[in-house]
Amino acid sequence: MKTVQQSLLEELEQKTARVAVMGMGYVGLPLAAVFAEAGFQVVGIDPDERKIDSLSRGESYIQDVPGEQLRRLVGSGKLRGTTDFSTLREIDAVSICVPTPLQKTGDPDLSFIVSAVDSLSSCMHPGMVIVLESTTYPGTTRELVLTKISQASGLKVGEDFFLAFSPERVDPGRKDWTTLNTPKVVGGVTPACCQVASAWYGQALQKVIPVSSAEVAEMAKLLENTFRMVNIGMVNELAMICDRLGVDVWEVIDAAATKPFGFMKFTPGPGVGGHCIPIDPLYLSWKLRGMNYNARFIELSWEIKSQMPHFVVQKVQDALNEREKAIKNSNVLVLGVAYKADIDDLRESPALDVIDLLKAKGARVSYHDPCIAHIRHEDWEMSSIADEMEGVRAADAVVIVTNHSVYSYPAILEAAALVVDTRNALGKLGRANPKVVRL
Repeated sequence: MKTVQQSLLEELEQKTARVAVMGMGYVGLPLAAVFAEAGFQVVGIDPDERKIDSLSRGESYIQDVPGEQLRRLVGSGKLRGTTDFSTLREIDAVSICVPTPLQKTGDPDLSFIVSAVDSLSSCMHPGMVIVLESTTYPGTTRELVLTKISQASGLKVGEDFFLAFSPERVDPGRKDWTTLNTPKVVGGVTPACCQVASAWYGQALQKVIPVSSAEVAEMAKLLENTFRMVNIGMVNELAMICDRLGVDVWEVIDAAATKPFGFMKFTPGPGVGGHCIPIDPLYLSWKLRGMNYNARFIELSWEIKSQMPHFVVQKVQDALNEREKAIKNSNVLVLGVAYKADIDDLRESPALDVIDLLKAKGARVSYHDPCIAHIRHEDWEMSSIADEMEGVRAADAVVIVTNHSVYSYPAILEAAALVVDTRNALGKLGRANPKVVRL
């Protein structure tokens, strides 16, 4: 007689296992599409009716999932969406891809994970594999997810059901590395859990990297983003140092990058955005505070990251002063508000802080972004102006916050009275140009 594990492995190999992805956002929808493309029957579950309605119509709301692909998968019946969590009773394999933001206090907000696991726990049956993908602190999978499921269902992990953590590695807008071909780390609560979860993901993804535990997988994700946050923090501090020394930080970086070993190029900017880098390291820092340990690199990098929008706005104010203009009542145009170039993702974008600070100083702020038509942020709303060149000509200062590739930077430079370039978007055109202030 086959064990539960053997039966599930057989279903996964034959792709008769029924798959669900909880959370149809930037991580969940691309993952659901990859599983569907591999031949699984996939249901995407999300409480947001707007997302599910769009999915059901085959209309993609995520840049990394082309509308044509989504229409084909929905039309073929390989992928469907629902807001009904009771559907999980019919499911054999579940990926949890829900947000893990920070609370206003800076503490982790695990409410989305808790809600997803509560919904799942009431629908558990023998022969299920569950993979948590939401970034979190080491121990969450075992201490929170496993405890809740085991207590609610009475099932035994590693025998009746299988639980693992596999960190998402989505970088929105990339064409070279996608959900399909980015190596996938998988760590199980038990060896059997790792085997089953790896077998499932291996049916759809090009490369799976098994590790010894869920905690290793959780920590690996935090290392990836802490590495980036610390190095970005370092190069942002270098930009502030170079500013005081009167040295061109971009030339310094380009010179250092000619070394063929022992150096990895990072570039400064107005801050750090996206869901991962500004948030994930703080999950680790929070966890360590409870163990009486201060994660000094993380805390310092966060402090520098928080200073960068202030540094940018001070650059704007100083540049206007040199032209005998006060920042109050000056027309300031922010070019680009997405957190990085050529995507429609506003999450944690430094542009929001830059706009807040400019408005607080009395500037008349407008913005243009080809990817983001409207912003609703805390106590203000704003829409992208229709014609960026008209806005450039009307502005007392143009602040390049996000260097979208569609912008004609030579034309912007020619038309602008003053440009504060936080991304080196103007390149050599901006060097020694009296109209340009560079980071």
